[in-house]
Amino acid sequence: MEQRRPWSRPGEYAYGIALFTAALIAVALSFPGSSLDAGDWPVVLFFLGFGLFTIAIGYEHSAFGYVSFDRVAQVSSLLVLGPVDAAWINGLASLIYPWHRLGKGQPLRAVLFASLTNSGLMALMVLAAGHLYLAAGGAVPLDGLGLASFGAVLLTLLAMQLINEAGMMGLYFLRGQSPRQAFSLFDTTMELAAGLVAIVVAITWTRMETGVLVLLLAVLAAGMLALKRFAEMRMRLERLVADRTAALQEKTRQLERLAAQDTLTGLYNRRHADDHLRGELDRALRDGVAFSVALADIDHFKQINDRHSHGVGDRVLERVARVFESRIGSAGMVARYGGEEFLFCFPGLDEDAARIVCEELRLAVASEDWSTLSPGLGVTMSVGVAARRREVQVPALIERADTCLYLAKRSGRNRVIADSHDGMEAGTPQEAEAP
Repeated sequence: MEQRRPWSRPGEYAYGIALFTAALIAVALSFPGSSLDAGDWPVVLFFLGFGLFTIAIGYEHSAFGYVSFDRVAQVSSLLVLGPVDAAWINGLASLIYPWHRLGKGQPLRAVLFASLTNSGLMALMVLAAGHLYLAAGGAVPLDGLGLASFGAVLLTLLAMQLINEAGMMGLYFLRGQSPRQAFSLFDTTMELAAGLVAIVVAITWTRMETGVLVLLLAVLAAGMLALKRFAEMRMRLERLVADRTAALQEKTRQLERLAAQDTLTGLYNRRHADDHLRGELDRALRDGVAFSVALADIDHFKQINDRHSHGVGDRVLERVARVFESRIGSAGMVARYGGEEFLFCFPGLDEDAARIVCEELRLAVASEDWSTLSPGLGVTMSVGVAARRREVQVPALIERADTCLYLAKRSGRNRVIADSHDGMEAGTPQEAEAP
C-alpha cells in the first residue's frame, strides 16, 4: 500500500526521512547477503519494471490515498532473489514511482517526502519479513510448494501486512488522526491474496518456464486491471453513499432547525423554548445552581401595526431579535414566545444578575433609531424576571415571570420588574424604573 497524501507537519517530514534513512542503513548492512552479480542486470530490470507496473495499477482510496498491487512484485522477488535484493529493488521502485506526479501539479516537497516514506517503509518491510521467511525455513529461490514452504510464506505475508499497517498507523498518529483509519479489511484481503498469487509467479520464474511465465503475467495483469476497475467502482459507490448520507444529514439538520426556529425572527420558537427550559431547570435543580427566566413584551405593538403597517411591525420584531442575539450571546437563550412576546432563559444567573441583563436589553431597544423603519416610530419593551425558588416545573416559573411582566405594563411600561425573594413572599415585585 502506498501513501499518497499531502505533507503538512514537521513530524511527518521527520517520519519520512527516518524511515528512508533506516531502510538505507539496514539494506547497506545486509548487502553482503546479496545473491546478484553484475551479469544479473536483466533480472534486476525485470523485477524493477514489475514493481513499477504493480504500483501503477492501483486506485485512489478515500482514507489511505493510493492503494496498489505492489505486494505481488514484493513477494515474488523475495521468493526468487531473497530479502536483501528484493528489499532494495522494491524500495527503488517505490522511490521512483511518485515522481510522475510533478507533471500533475503536485508540489516538489510533497512528491519528495512521499517518495522517501514509501521507499523506506517498503524496503524495511520486505527486508524484515524476508529474514523472517528464511528463519522459518523458507527456500530461496522457491521452486515448489510443500506444507513447510507454504507455512513460511504465509507467516511472511502476515508479517509484511503487520509492518505495513504499523507504518501507516505511525503516520496517522503524527497527523492527529485515528490509527484505526489505517486498516481496511477489503484492502488487507486484496494484499494477502496478491501475496499468494506471487507464489505462483516465483515458482514459474524459478522453473524457467518462459512461455508459462509470459502467459501468467498477462493473465495477472488482466486480473489486476479488473480488480482495479472493481475497486474504483467500489470507491465511487462509497463516495456516492457518503455524499448522499451527508446530504441527508444536512437536510435533517435543516428540518430540525426549521422545527425549532421562528420563521420571521430566526429565534427559537415556543416549542423549542419549553423543551430547553425543562432541561435547564432539571440541570439547575440537580446541580443546585441559580436559574432565571424573563418574559419581554413590545409595548403598544398593536399601535405600531395600526399606525405604521404590519410590514413595519414585522421589521420591528426582526430588529429586536437581532438586538437580543447580539447582546445575550452564549450567556442565555432567547426565543419568540408568541406574537410580540419573547422569552429569555438565564442558566447560572440569579435574579439580580438576570434583571441587570434585561435592563441592558431594554435600554438597547429603546435607544435604537427606529425612525429608519418609519418616521416617528419609537419602540420600547416591558420585562418581567423570575428566578428559580422552589419550583420543579417550568409553568410555575413562567407564571411568576408573566406576573412581573403584567405589573411592568400596569406600572407604565418600558421597565423591568423582577420577582425578588422578599417581594415574592410579600407580593411586591422589585422594579427597575425607566430613566
